[in-house]
Amino acid sequence: MTTDHFTVERGRLFGLAYRLLGSADDAEDTVQDAYLRWNRADRGTIATPGAWLTKAVTNLCLTRLTSAPVRHETVADELPEPVLTGGGEHGPLETVEQRESVSFAMLVLMRSLTPMERAVFVLRSAFDYPYPELAALLELTEANARQLYSRARRRIDAGETRFPTSDGGSMRLTETFMTAVRSGRLEQLEELLAADIATWIDLGGGERMHVRGRDAVRRNAAATLARFASVSDFLLREVNGGPGILFLQDGEIVGLTSVETRDGRISALRTVADPDRLEYLRAQFAALPSA
Repeated sequence: MTTDHFTVERGRLFGLAYRLLGSADDAEDTVQDAYLRWNRADRGTIATPGAWLTKAVTNLCLTRLTSAPVRHETVADELPEPVLTGGGEHGPLETVEQRESVSFAMLVLMRSLTPMERAVFVLRSAFDYPYPELAALLELTEANARQLYSRARRRIDAGETRFPTSDGGSMRLTETFMTAVRSGRLEQLEELLAADIATWIDLGGGERMHVRGRDAVRRNAAATLARFASVSDFLLREVNGGPGILFLQDGEIVGLTSVETRDGRISALRTVADPDRLEYLRAQFAALPSA
């Protein structure tokens, strides 16, 4: 594998690190560390470069996840750093399970897993690694790998979240929601929101809100999005495998709302307005040809 080949693989490696760490900045640093290790390695002794790089990134992520500072620095209700996924550059997103693996809901739930459970779960569910290869990569027995995946799957399934599927209907529903908020036709929100809808808002500086129920969320969502409406342009893009509303001020992203849908209604809204957690998304957006 040449340096150019590494560049081709870089998106997949970032996607792996991002799913494991839930942080775009940490994922970038991890991929860069793997690149430095690759440059120092005796490549003549590496029979399968792709597997070598995957193992390097996974081990670097496990080191980060088991380090004392990382274990305590993530607040339970803190939302992950959002990423644009419409270009398919961050690992496979062809199946429902692969899309789930990069969703906000899944990234939050995976915090409940041990580092090794998280590694097994991501490699198996998002990257479709067969158990023999997965066990060899993580230096486990195949039986242990199966046990870890089964345990992780049970913990994920025990979570209250029902994962959405991103499709044309979800995008159209999000666009209708966005139009209703922009135009101030808040009466339309009633028919768009699920009865058990929940919203999470991360404004930065430790200011976070979590609201449940259609009436409370309708009022809260209207107030939150109206805050952006007076100063921003709105764009609909795929974010973390699903519909996302970008709020722009002078062409720069100042906020993001991830929209989850279920049974034809909006079931969850997750808003990130913390500038520190938007840096990677801003860089992605600025690099787009149309941005």
